[in-house]
Parts: sequence; C-alpha cells; structure tokens
Amino acid sequence: MKATVRKILSFVEETRIEAGQTLHRPIRRAVSAAVIVNPLAGRFEPDLTLLFEIGEELGRELATRALRLLGAAPDRVESFGKAAAVGEDGELEHAAALMHPRLGAPIRQILGHAPALIPSSKKRCGPGAAFDIPLGHVVAARVRSHFDGIEIRIPDAPRANEIVLAVALADGGRPLPRVGGLQAAEVAGKDGLT
Repeated sequence: MKATVRKILSFVEETRIEAGQTLHRPIRRAVSAAVIVNPLAGRFEPDLTLLFEIGEELGRELATRALRLLGAAPDRVESFGKAAAVGEDGELEHAAALMHPRLGAPIRQILGHAPALIPSSKKRCGPGAAFDIPLGHVVAARVRSHFDGIEIRIPDAPRANEIVLAVALADGGRPLPRVGGLQAAEVAGKDGLT
C-alpha cells in the first residue's frame, strides 16, 4: 500500500427508535476511517498523483470494511458518503485529491449499481475535532429521505501531518422521513439523479 496508515477505526450505528416511534426495521450506518501520514504535509506539491493513488487503495479497503460491518449484501446498501479531515500542515486540496479522482470507483465496484454522486466533505482541523460524513442515496441523488450525515471524531487525529479519510455506508435513509420529494421506491436509476 502506498499510504502509511497509523490506524483504522470502524463503527456501526443502529437506530431502532426515533421520536418515540419503533422503526419497522432498524437503520444501520457503518463508518470505516483510516488515519494516514500526509506525504505532502508542510510543502506545496503541484502533482497530487500520489494522493489519487492512495485514495483509490483506501476507497477499496474502507468500503469493504464498512460493508462487512453493515452486515448487508451490496445491493442492500442505500446510502453512501465520504469525508476527510486534514491536519494543519496539509491543504484542503490534499483531501480533495484523496476523495475525488479515484476513491469513488472502487466503492461503486463493490456496491454494483451506484451511479449517484458520492456526497463528500473536507475540513482542516486538529486532533479530536468532529467532522461530518454526508450521506446520499446510491442510485438517485435527489432522494430527499436519504439526505443525511454521520459524525466522526478521533481523539488523537488528525495530527498536523496526517489526514483522516472516512467512508460511510447505510442500509436506509433517515428514520421517519416526511419532507416529500422523490421516494426511494420511485427511483428510475438511469442518470444518477432520479
């Protein structure tokens, strides 16, 4: 692997009751995150190819771990998202280089039919800072019930010369959605939007 990985953290959240209402089925969200050394920390580098390659490798590993934790078949995953937190000696562009050019392809490969844009966020912060992984429907980005997010916080990361890269998968949208719009059961699955 091209990345120097200090640690990998993973967790599952399972919601069974929301607003005092028992859900007809629990909604599970799984996150897997890698804390890596930022090979470009502290210097400007015009060529970000190394980070593209690391993003691809970690995309595969983190999505595989999250899917295993979710305990669902790939075709049962309804939402996905990605995020990165960059330590103070790095750039937001380092997070973008990890997430955008190549990280999505292995996630889509693992899940099968998942043409929607993978929601993402990036943040520069210090150890212990909270950051959110936005979530969206894997087939149709306009399914409002799946506009969601999950917070992650790692007490000792990212250090100044590190990046935390995280992938989240979920087997449903928000509990008890009531804001209308395109419903998951109505998805056509042709264009990544509807």
